[in-house]
Amino acid sequence: MYKIMLVDDEAEVREGIRRRIAWHEHGFECVSDCENGMDALEAAEQLRPDVVLTDINMPFMDGLELTRQLSERLPWTKVVILTGYDDFDYAQQAVKLRVNDFILKPITAEELIRVLESVKRELDEERDRLENLVRLERQLRESLPALKERFLERMVGTSIGVGEMKQRMAYFDLNLPGPEYVVLAADADHFGEAAPEADRELLRFALHNIVQEIAAREPASAEFRSREEKVVCILSGGSDIRLFDRAQALAEEIRRSVETYLRFTVTVGIGLPVFGLADLRQSYRSAVAALDYRVLLGTNRVISITDVETRRRLSAETTGDWEKRLVVGIKTGSREEADQAVAAIVSGLKEAAPSIEQVYIRIQKLIVSLLNALAEPGGGASPFGEAVNPITEVYRFKTLEEIEIWLKELCRDSIRMLAEKRSDMARDLMVKAEAHIRDNFSDPNLSLKAVCEIVHMSNSYFSALFKARTGKTFVEFLTCQRVEKAKELLASTDLKSYEIAAAVGYADPHYFSVLFKKATGDTPTEYRQKAAVDRERAT
Repeated sequence: MYKIMLVDDEAEVREGIRRRIAWHEHGFECVSDCENGMDALEAAEQLRPDVVLTDINMPFMDGLELTRQLSERLPWTKVVILTGYDDFDYAQQAVKLRVNDFILKPITAEELIRVLESVKRELDEERDRLENLVRLERQLRESLPALKERFLERMVGTSIGVGEMKQRMAYFDLNLPGPEYVVLAADADHFGEAAPEADRELLRFALHNIVQEIAAREPASAEFRSREEKVVCILSGGSDIRLFDRAQALAEEIRRSVETYLRFTVTVGIGLPVFGLADLRQSYRSAVAALDYRVLLGTNRVISITDVETRRRLSAETTGDWEKRLVVGIKTGSREEADQAVAAIVSGLKEAAPSIEQVYIRIQKLIVSLLNALAEPGGGASPFGEAVNPITEVYRFKTLEEIEIWLKELCRDSIRMLAEKRSDMARDLMVKAEAHIRDNFSDPNLSLKAVCEIVHMSNSYFSALFKARTGKTFVEFLTCQRVEKAKELLASTDLKSYEIAAAVGYADPHYFSVLFKKATGDTPTEYRQKAAVDRERAT
């Protein structure tokens, strides 16, 4: 029922309109009648009518001024003007004020009912629109968490422009300012074969909740549960090498908390650190790729792609899945593993005796798996060559023996290409580490941990690679750089021993003297004296 107010300075007009209309039958309730605009405005602010039916020509405040006031104070109220023929100029002004309708006096019940029905239809439409809008807003609020998750999944998994990313991030109130990003992917190892699906869903929710609580302590992060039932966390930070350390610490806390409180285990993959939103997909894909190494390294652990993708050789447990073992053999550089897997696959095809088309389909699937392995971070060029379609290449062969020889050759080429690529990656990282040490050996705070942060490696893995490349441990290499510089300064300058110690990174002159004598066989003073004698002899 809509509320209507009558305004006219003639009491008999107001009373006539009141008596001649069956208001309730037409969806209205007449809540008040007033004899001038000033009284009507005061009453309208209290009663808040849906419709005001008003005369134009009234004392104190005419109908036009009342309409202006109502449009400012009660903009949703509809106004219908009553006017005589002599007031047509006023009626034109009423149109400009967006009055809903106007009726010429003398008024008839039929004409007024027609106008009221028209106004009611408009009010009904507005109410429906408002109710729909309220319902949509409620549905949007209820769906917002799911929409946010789907957006985050799109952001890391598909190609979205950076501009759209930032707009949607602002809409969902996501704080990922960058410019550096690292993605983590947590995946349950197993819940137990006997666990019903309802319990598994509860455990997946609990895993998501743990990641959510831990990630919430990070200054800039976002997390979501993917449709592949992985829980993904995006970490954002400034241009800061410690973002990777934070990712490792966060991943380990997630793994430990799940094992402690949920009584099952997860593996957490850490992707490549990337710079800028445009490369976020690379970090996500490499985090998911790191999870694949669970087959090789075991469950209930944190696996960083920067560690596993540069290893030259790893061993795998027998899985019984020869196709998967072939991929593992390729990725880990095990020619024996790859050859054994190819032989077993071909042998299985021979025993099954499928049609030749089924053989081709199986080999083509194997080739797709091989291409996927080569396409992951750290992969090399295709062993098939640019002008060769590997899917159709299989049709060249007539027998399984020929296919087996071809596959083994392809696997060997793939292993070699991956080894070269990963060797290049490891060499580049070691060159970067050596350069950093040479450029910063005078820094007394230079440490193994600081260098590992720069190349994004764990201390143990870096130490092994560094020793293999240089023949020295980190400390030995650093000491050598500092001693060589000290020898140069002792021979060519008059600096005091303690000044030279500080110049090459030693705050304790005594400790410097002990290290120098151990490295050269002489104290700094003895070395300087011998250098002076050598100069005199040379002249």
